[in-house]
Amino acid sequence: MKKNTFFKILLFTIPLTAFVLMSNSGGKTGAYSGSPGDVNNCTACHSGASVSESNITITTNIPSTGYAFNTQYDVTITNTAGGSRNGFQVTAEKDSNNSKAGTFSVANGSNDTRAVNGNSHITHTSSGNNQSSWSFKWTSPSSDEGKITFYGASVSGNGNGGTSGDQVYIGSSGSNSSLSFSQEKELSFGMFPNPSSENLRIQLPSSIENASVEFYDSIGRLAFTQQVSQTTTIINIQNLSTGVYVVKVLADDKIGTKKFIKQ
Repeated sequence: MKKNTFFKILLFTIPLTAFVLMSNSGGKTGAYSGSPGDVNNCTACHSGASVSESNITITTNIPSTGYAFNTQYDVTITNTAGGSRNGFQVTAEKDSNNSKAGTFSVANGSNDTRAVNGNSHITHTSSGNNQSSWSFKWTSPSSDEGKITFYGASVSGNGNGGTSGDQVYIGSSGSNSSLSFSQEKELSFGMFPNPSSENLRIQLPSSIENASVEFYDSIGRLAFTQQVSQTTTIINIQNLSTGVYVVKVLADDKIGTKKFIKQ
């Protein structure tokens, strides 16, 4: 009787274990990025694994000047530890209170990642198990959320078909500021006409003699820069591609930004 009970439990356990492993091979829902807000990481499923903050890099193309609002950026997480079967989960959080910031989506034409948890996290798919680096998209918040950090956990699996003996690594990107600035650092300036196809006039306040004007495209790349002054105020923008830009004016440790449409 006891032997029959044992085999019944075994028969039930085998498909259940297989289901769990198959589910995790396609990425994990829930909060397992290892971020301060999530707390948990991949060791919640990969028993016996230890956590290390080495071997993980999270990079973005957010410029050093900060992220623009409601703008899509490229993010890549790389696990350099090796492993025959690997996976990850990444999220983004505000430094101020560790709440989620922005949304994640799959890179064009990619089938190795998927967004989960209402797009607040992104993880691997079964198609991405055989790689150690994954790239995807992050769309920034539509308003200033302050500094934001990307956090990620990644598994280097040994391919034994189970959850034991794997290594888990956690890492972060470091803080990313927004393009906004404090009121005492704000530079007020005039900019017209807007939209424009040929010339753009920058009107500096009377206290500012010279300034640098920078144009950032829709993904935050510096597209063009030029110096202006009280006497040289017109910028020829004919060579700029049509689209929406963030115009940033810097002078005397102050910064001003405006949205500009190139026709």
